[in-house]
Amino acid sequence: MNKISFFLGLTLCILMMPMTASAENTVSGTVTMQFDLSGHQQGKVAQLWIPYPLSDRDQLIDHISVTGDYAHSAVYSDQKYSTPILYARWQKDAQSRKLTLTFHVIRKEVRRRNFPEMEGAWNRADFALYLAPTSLGPIDGPVKSLADRITKGKTTVLGKAKAIYDWTCENMYRDPKTRGCGKGDVCLLLNRPGGKCTDIHSVFVALCRAAGIPAREIFGIRLGKKPGQDISTWQHCWAEFYLPGYDWVPVDPADVRKKMLKGHLRLSDAKTRTYRDYFWGGWDAYRVKLAVGRDIQLNPPQKGAPLNTFGYPFAQVGDKILDHLNPKTFSYRFTFH
Repeated sequence: MNKISFFLGLTLCILMMPMTASAENTVSGTVTMQFDLSGHQQGKVAQLWIPYPLSDRDQLIDHISVTGDYAHSAVYSDQKYSTPILYARWQKDAQSRKLTLTFHVIRKEVRRRNFPEMEGAWNRADFALYLAPTSLGPIDGPVKSLADRITKGKTTVLGKAKAIYDWTCENMYRDPKTRGCGKGDVCLLLNRPGGKCTDIHSVFVALCRAAGIPAREIFGIRLGKKPGQDISTWQHCWAEFYLPGYDWVPVDPADVRKKMLKGHLRLSDAKTRTYRDYFWGGWDAYRVKLAVGRDIQLNPPQKGAPLNTFGYPFAQVGDKILDHLNPKTFSYRFTFH
C-alpha cells in the first residue's frame, strides 16, 4: 500500500473514532486558531504571521480553512529554513481585524530506535545549517568545553548523542515559573539549568552541534485528549539529531523532566527510567509540528530583529510588537476538537 492510500484509509477510520490514540498509535482532531486584533491601536496597519502546518511523514494536515476580514492574506516561507508562514494584513482604516485558521491533523507516534551497527558516511556540508551556532546557542567556549567533557571516550555519533541526552535529562530541570516555553539562552542556562522545553532542548541542540552532531529544535503545539480543549498555551518544543546512514532521531528530554516534576519522581525511580527510554528515539502522538529554526526573518519581513523562535504567532500593529506569550491581550484562542 502506498503512503497516500495508507493515510486516506487511516483518515476515514480515525474520523469515526473517539479523539484518542488508536491501535495504530495515532491521534486525530481539528485545531482551530482564532485571532482578533481589533482591540489594538486603530489607524495603524496591522500584520499577523502564524506558523502554518504542513504534512510530513509523521503528520497529515488536511481540511485547511482560512477566513477573516483582512485586506491581504497568503502563505509564504522564510528563506533560511523554509518554514511555512500564514501572513495577513489589515489596512489603517480597518475597524475589525479577525482571522480564523482551522485544520485537521492525523499525527503518528514516532519511534526510531532500530539503529544500525555501523554509521554511514556523511558530508558535513549537507548539514551545515544544523551544525551552526545561533544568537542564543553558541557552540564554542564553555559550551564546547562541556560538550567535550560529556562525550569524552565516545567515538560514534550515536554514542555522543546518547551521552548528551543523558546529561540533559540528569542536569537540566523544568522550572514551572519560566514564561512561555523559555528563550533558550544556552549560556545563561548552563549557569542556572532550569527552564521549560525550549530551554532544555536549546541546551541539547547546542551541545550536539558543539560535538559535531547535526541537531535542531522543532516547534509546535500539543494536542488535547478531551473534546473542545483550550490549547492556547500548549506550545511545545522538542528536538532531533541526525544519525549518519540512518535518519533524524527524535528526542524529548524536556518531557522527561516534565513528567518527573508532575510525578514527583527522582532520577533513580523506575518510572523515570521508563520515560528516559521512551523519549530517546520516540515522541508521543499528542503534538503537531508547526515550525523549525532560530533567528527567523519572517516573510514578508517583520520590523526589528529576527525572531528567536517562531513557535508562537507574531503580530505588529504599526511598529508595536504584540506580546505573543499572552493570548488574552494578543488576542488569540486555540482549541482542539
